[in-house]
Amino acid sequence: MSVTRRQILARTGASVAGIAFTGALADLFAAGPAAAEPRGGYGPLLPDPDGLLDLPAGFSYRVLSREGDPLRSGEGLVPGRCDGMSAFAAPRGGVRLVRNHENRPDAAHGVPLVPGLVYDRGGRGGCTVLGLDADGEVLGGAAGERVGIAGTAVNCAGGPTPWGTWLTCEETEDRAGTKGYEKDHGFVFEVDPADPHRTGAVPLTALGRFAHEAVAVDPYSGIVYETEDAFEHPFGLFYRFLPEAPLGGTGALRAGGTLEALRVPGVPDLSVVQEAGTVFGAVEWVPVPDPGATGTPIRFQDFGRGGITHAQKLEGCYWGGRCVYFVSSFARASDGSGATHFGQVWKYEPHARRLTLAVVFGPDTDVRLPGESPDNICLAPSGGLMVCEDGGGAQHVLGVSRRGEVYAVARGRQDIGAPGAPEWGEFAGVTFSPDGRTMYVNCYEPGTTFAVTGPWR
Repeated sequence: MSVTRRQILARTGASVAGIAFTGALADLFAAGPAAAEPRGGYGPLLPDPDGLLDLPAGFSYRVLSREGDPLRSGEGLVPGRCDGMSAFAAPRGGVRLVRNHENRPDAAHGVPLVPGLVYDRGGRGGCTVLGLDADGEVLGGAAGERVGIAGTAVNCAGGPTPWGTWLTCEETEDRAGTKGYEKDHGFVFEVDPADPHRTGAVPLTALGRFAHEAVAVDPYSGIVYETEDAFEHPFGLFYRFLPEAPLGGTGALRAGGTLEALRVPGVPDLSVVQEAGTVFGAVEWVPVPDPGATGTPIRFQDFGRGGITHAQKLEGCYWGGRCVYFVSSFARASDGSGATHFGQVWKYEPHARRLTLAVVFGPDTDVRLPGESPDNICLAPSGGLMVCEDGGGAQHVLGVSRRGEVYAVARGRQDIGAPGAPEWGEFAGVTFSPDGRTMYVNCYEPGTTFAVTGPWR
């Protein structure tokens, strides 16, 4: 049984639904904390008199940063198109947020080109770093808001490392000489939130050149898992990178390693798997012929007998317990996928080489597909899952409990769709402070970073 997004958002001010997903939800949350979860969600969302963010009773938000405002470092203006993000512990109870900016050449507010942090002067993407004190206030000066990396392109998601840095991913395959770029793009870069100049702007070329979305690092082996969000058929692959210097700390991924892609024997397209709980044992990892895609994009390359396994819209990726989870936001047969679905969450267990379809999101043909698609995801302090909707007009952060309840946590109110208003109001980068007391989330456009506090439980 499944319940649609329309049904979710129609009930009591977009507050709660019953069983909204099919699948092995217990698997999905096995690595989360065993805290008491909110039964029925946190209640209906209350209209925000300031027209920014609707939240349940007892919750409040603070705007930490807004596109076009001056950066506190004095390096320029706050860039737009805020996307993937992660929170890191800082001294004296503070927090550092590393925030991606998915800027293309036409971005109104690109990431300022700060000397020592620039990869390509033609790129307008990158990351910024926000520093907060123990009370959640943004610090003054460069400690409060600064550029983390610049001159990159379409920095969508990424992931934290076990040693406390951020891996930011370029979701593009554009080459030098196109769109004003001076260098090839499609790489992963490491950003040190404590001292961005320590990491600079060095592409981790061994991790592959493709339309990266997100990464997750196995804290036991140091293996890096990567998703590819390819827009055209053949679709993206799920990768693992075996580093030469695993768990070697900041800069160690520059030493290189081996890039491999997932092959599920007999399954060329993950979209055809429609039954949650389906298990594939002894999946295979195949070396990528040309990780740098010097002549042919990786997803087009010849992987030999047996081919390789593709999937449309591979996006969110995170590590939990001893497993890696990754998201296919949606698949459409009309785009060339083997079947249609409205979101999958997959679980891969490295020790068993086992892949399981953990969750299938319920379809609703009356709702525009991007509005129902899971994108950025993270585990909440309650042990449940937080999901950012993807696509035009998608304006909710949804919670999913271990019991399968789906409830709205936040709703954007920035007049998306009104005359002159931005087209993309989706949320992205949901993450929690190290102490679990604050949820941070970005509005893609207009680029806004929120801190949400309340009775998380």
